[in-house]
Amino acid sequence: MLKTPLCSKLGIELPIFSAGMGPIAGPELVAAVSNAGGLGVLGCTSMSPEEIRTVIRRTYELTDKPFGVDLILPARIDQSGTKMSDVADLIPEEHKKAAQSIAQELGVDKTSAVSNMDRNALGTDAEAQIEVVMEENVPVFVGALGSPGFIAKRLQDAGVVVMSVVGNTKQAVSVVKDGAEVVIAQGTEGGGHTGHVGTIALLPQVLDAVDVPVVAAGGIGDGRGLAAALVMGCQAVWVGTRFLATEEAGIQGWQKAGIVAAADQSPIISRSYTGKRFRMLPNKWTKAWEDNKLDPLPMPLQPVLTGMTIGPLATDRGGKEGISMNGAGNIAGLIDSILPASEVVAQLASEAEACIARLSSNISQQGAEQ
Repeated sequence: MLKTPLCSKLGIELPIFSAGMGPIAGPELVAAVSNAGGLGVLGCTSMSPEEIRTVIRRTYELTDKPFGVDLILPARIDQSGTKMSDVADLIPEEHKKAAQSIAQELGVDKTSAVSNMDRNALGTDAEAQIEVVMEENVPVFVGALGSPGFIAKRLQDAGVVVMSVVGNTKQAVSVVKDGAEVVIAQGTEGGGHTGHVGTIALLPQVLDAVDVPVVAAGGIGDGRGLAAALVMGCQAVWVGTRFLATEEAGIQGWQKAGIVAAADQSPIISRSYTGKRFRMLPNKWTKAWEDNKLDPLPMPLQPVLTGMTIGPLATDRGGKEGISMNGAGNIAGLIDSILPASEVVAQLASEAEACIARLSSNISQQGAEQ
């Protein structure tokens, strides 16, 4: 009942994708989703090319099913790789002082800061990262926060399906023109990097504007959301927050508990970690930047500043309450338990099938009464 043409194209059974949520979407979560019939997607943006190769190979050890890799694409096509130390030189001194002051107030040990400033800054070496995706024969590539135009043909020639995440109709049209074969349209309700347009308003406009498969994202966490997306004309859903509250998600227990305890209005939008709009549960770090007279810097400056100041504690795997980033969408209010990822996939599918069957029955009944 649920299998769509996109499922057939990708060689999967169910139109359920787990979002590539940075390092927390690791091999264990991805393999669990793919083994359950969906499409798991590795979040590799913050990784070096060799780190990406390692997680891809680990995923292959855990599943023989299709999976994908998600990367942030650069706003400007400069693929020489910009070192964090070079970016750090561009950060205004007043922002450095402000960040250090906030960290001191929060009791962050200076040794928590990133010491390896020779790493490439976020989103500045996508081409080298993508080369690994092709070399390792990953079947699906997902580009976030940018256009795949500079790399789409090479990916497609290598047999990789190219997808792009967008937050508005203009972006959808643009990425398709640049080579995206699938558009993931994410409404502002979604966790992580997100736009301004609500999901229910965004989807029909994107469906009308492009002639490629559309995947629904943003605020989808149960079978009702999946059924609604399919009825609207989408061919799959991209689910993030619900998969954070799973046994395989690479975040700390207190972070999962925070999602389970959250209400629909709990997540906020903050630029304090990455420099771009990011929906997450609020904490002391986000509050301090809200109260600061200085606005966060754009990407890649703000993530380098964050790394210099609080280092690994900034990431989802950092594990320090009040400081570590805890991405979550508004669907968090619907989540009441931490489950195996395979069970989440099964629940989404069975609930969606029940919704569609109920809709069909109601329509048939109404027709008979008329």
